[in-house]
Amino acid sequence: MRKSMGNSQGIRISKEVLKEADVAVDDILDVKVSNGVIMLVKPFRHKTLEERAAAYDGKLDLDGEFDWREPVGREIW
Repeated sequence: MRKSMGNSQGIRISKEVLKEADVAVDDILDVKVSNGVIMLVKPFRHKTLEERAAAYDGKLDLDGEFDWREPVGREIW
């Protein structure tokens, strides 16, 4: 459904479609147009350190040495 918003047009997208596309209400989307097709695209964004730490219950061991084990390819040690 289209809705007039000043000099622009608005588009409503159902919750089901947003959920399937993994888009939240406040997400910023890029608008791309190609061959008459309008695409809404989530821009790539690197995760913050806090977001990465959350995947490990907030516990990142960033100090000290890390055991990389034996080389498995053409690594040079």
